[in-house]
This record gives sequence, C-alpha cells and structure tokens, in this order.
Amino acid sequence: MKVLVSALEPSSNLHLREVLKHAPDIELIGIFDKRIDRGTPLYDITEMAIMGVVDALKKLRWFFKVADEMVALAAEADKVLLMDSSGFNLPLAKKLKERYPDKEITYYILPQVWASRPKRVEKLEKYCDNLLGILPFETTYYPSGKAQYVGHPLLDEITTVCKPEQNKGCVAFLPGSRKSEIERLMPIFLEVRKQLPQIRPLLVIPPHFTRNQIAKLYIGNRNFEILRNTQEALERAEFAFICSGTATLEAALIGTPFTLAYIAKKLDFFIGTKILGIKQVGLANIILTHYNTTTLHKELLQEEVTVDNLLAEYYNTDRKKFAAKAKELKAYLGHGSSENVAKILLGIRN
Repeated sequence: MKVLVSALEPSSNLHLREVLKHAPDIELIGIFDKRIDRGTPLYDITEMAIMGVVDALKKLRWFFKVADEMVALAAEADKVLLMDSSGFNLPLAKKLKERYPDKEITYYILPQVWASRPKRVEKLEKYCDNLLGILPFETTYYPSGKAQYVGHPLLDEITTVCKPEQNKGCVAFLPGSRKSEIERLMPIFLEVRKQLPQIRPLLVIPPHFTRNQIAKLYIGNRNFEILRNTQEALERAEFAFICSGTATLEAALIGTPFTLAYIAKKLDFFIGTKILGIKQVGLANIILTHYNTTTLHKELLQEEVTVDNLLAEYYNTDRKKFAAKAKELKAYLGHGSSENVAKILLGIRN
C-alpha cells in the first residue's frame, strides 16, 4: 500500500516510525523525515521548519506551491495520512478531498480545537474520513462521531522511568529544537548552570544539528554534558528545565520533575494569548486541567523566564506532589496509539 503522508514536525515523524512498525508493507510518499526508510520524500522535514506566525507568513507562497505538489503526488497514493501541523495540513486536506473525493484521508494528532479556533472542527469533519485523537477529551469536540481516541503515541515510545533518589544532583536543560527558541533560552540556562556549580548538568541537543550549528547556537555548551536523546537525559535527571514542546509531556510520563520555560516572539505571544485566548502552554497541564482541573508543573513565560525564577523552581518544586500528579496523567491517557493507527490505515476494524 502506498500512503501520501504529510508529517512536518520532528515529533510527528517519531510517532510515524512507531506506526510503521505495525504496518511493514506501507510505502511512503510526501513529506517526512528522510531517515525513515520507507520511500523518498518529496521534501524532508528540515525544509519545512518554521517558528511562529511571522516565519509562516514569510514562506506562505512557497507553502502554497508545496501543497499543490502534494495534491499532484496524491494521484499515486492509495490513502492519505496527515499528522499535526494544521496550518498546512488542513488546507491540504481540503485540496485533496476536492481533487480525490473517494480517497480516504486520515488525520492523526488532531489540531488543538479545544484551545483555539473551534471552527476548524467543521472543516476537519468535512474533508477527513478518520479523525484520530491522542487526548481522551478532544473527541467530544467533534459532533459527527468521526473522531476517536486511539491512545497516546508517547506511551508506545517511552520505556524508561525516572529514579530521583539515584539521580541526585543531575539536572537536564532542554532549550528547544528550533533556532529561535535556543537563542532566547540558552544564555539564561547557561547562567542558571553557573549558579548551580554543584550539579551534573546535561544539555539536550537535537540529533539533526551539525557541529557548526551547535557551535553557533549553544554558546557555553562546554559547561554541560551533551546528550542527543531526550528520554535518556530525562531518565538520568532529578530535575529539568524544558522549553515548551513534546519534551514536557515526555518528562511527565517518565516522571522527571521540571519547570517549563518559554520565550516567544512578542507578536506571536500577543496573538496566542490575546487573540486566540491560549491560557496554558504545557501539554501536561492542559491534559490534567481537562481531566480534573489540576496542573502538574509551573509555566514561566516571557519576562518570567529569569535566572532567579528558574533557581527558585529548582529548589522549591514539590517532588512528591509532582510524582502523584504524573501518575494521574499517565493513567488518564491509558495506552499507546501506534498499533491502533496502523490498523485503521490498513482497514482492519476491531
């Protein structure tokens, strides 16, 4: 079976790998990580990376061109799999369904309609055949009944747990996976590390960064032990400072206490909070708030991201309370999603 896939994010490609473990005969075309050995991508994910509204606007015309190329390529595909990245994938779903009304379109990792822009629900239900949610509460936002909770992919991918008593003094720093995130957080993280001379500091650098990129972006990286694997770092750490993203939920499921630190472009932050009405950034907090109106961790945003505030979080975070809330979160998510997604793609119904 040949599947047109649109997976723009590094995290989406990690989840895609897990799905493919349960679907050995699927061949991929479209946009995905070139390191996935199931076909040659039209574009590798490194060509699709953007950060925020401003960056998206700069590349808007090029994205239209790529979408048209994907629609043409879909003629070769038996089915379509769209993953996350609604700014690109939702308009693409419309184009695909209008060109190929009988071609099955599956949307895996649904847009966050519960946070903002709820009108996307109508479009998703109109242009997609299968809507696969990875958060238990989000399916209630889709009245057609097309949406189903398939589990969370991280529960397939995480095989380790944090052992705080064995990790005393080891602290992980995760300044993000995008250039702009790293440039804003790395100087602050470096100063925090200097204020904690007694710790064993770990710095997580995404595996796709080259030595030249590391030298330019991670000023002061020699003050840290460098790791390329997020889960390894979180397993070894007693505490972590994490930029917003998938790593925050990974830390929650591994059980590593952490504080979220995020500095966005001022325009992006204004749009997100004032126009779109986003009130929480950390996914673990969002999930728990929907489940039982509690939160897991502190969120330091914009001007709150200071050396003093980060140090206070390291010293004052209640580790026992964090562990209890993390267990609640894991139990709520329940199980992994990869096998269920593969069965749906293959047309296997339970």
